[in-house]
Amino acid sequence: MHRLNLLKKYIIDSQIYVSLMGTLFAVFFMFEQNIIKTPTIALIFITYFSGYIYTKYQNSKKVFYKVLVFNVICGIISAGLIIYNHNDGRLVKWLIIVILGLLYDSKFLKYFVREIPLFKIFYVGLTWALINSWLILPEFNSEIFWISWIFITALVLPFDIRDMRSDTVVTFPRLIGIQNTKYLAYGLIFISLLIAIFYLKTGFSFAFFLTSIFTYVLIYFSENSNKETYFSFWVETCSGLPLLFLLLYWLIN
Repeated sequence: MHRLNLLKKYIIDSQIYVSLMGTLFAVFFMFEQNIIKTPTIALIFITYFSGYIYTKYQNSKKVFYKVLVFNVICGIISAGLIIYNHNDGRLVKWLIIVILGLLYDSKFLKYFVREIPLFKIFYVGLTWALINSWLILPEFNSEIFWISWIFITALVLPFDIRDMRSDTVVTFPRLIGIQNTKYLAYGLIFISLLIAIFYLKTGFSFAFFLTSIFTYVLIYFSENSNKETYFSFWVETCSGLPLLFLLLYWLIN
């Protein structure tokens, strides 16, 4: 139990886990496009991690300035990775995505996206999709964009179910109820899977199919009475599953 608590504190609560899962989701598409590059993987992880750390601690007066310094350092490292390994075009892409992240939830702004009713799930999916289909690729890939956007949008819905009693803005669970929110998530996952089946190569589409089944099960059992780790570990894991199932597929074949 002590080890599990340490795992939760230093891996899950620290935002390392969600950043890792986001990175693995991007690597899945990097393999599909045959463009695996270590500096790009590092860039993706740093971007996710610094962004989630900023969102989590921006209201904490004790650590905010430390987080701000950390983010500046991450920004310099990220810019360096891009300049020395890519080109100016990718630097512009990265800056746009960072700005979109700041617009999502920054208390220094009078208005930010997270306060817009029902819009949050689509915006989170958008930023993840832009990383997978635009930042890491030489040219924008519409199929990867739609697969990523729709899938991540569906994954955000269980978190809205978790937070429905504490959210101060209108979310889908508060508007249409938990069960209808699950139906919406099922539909989104199905649409994302259809695009993956028709576009991705066989091994990749099969890995995404298995991921969809696992995701369906987790959505089915999502309730606001579930423990925090149900969402922050198990649901978050869904975005890393395509790569895991792909590696198992390659191992078997």
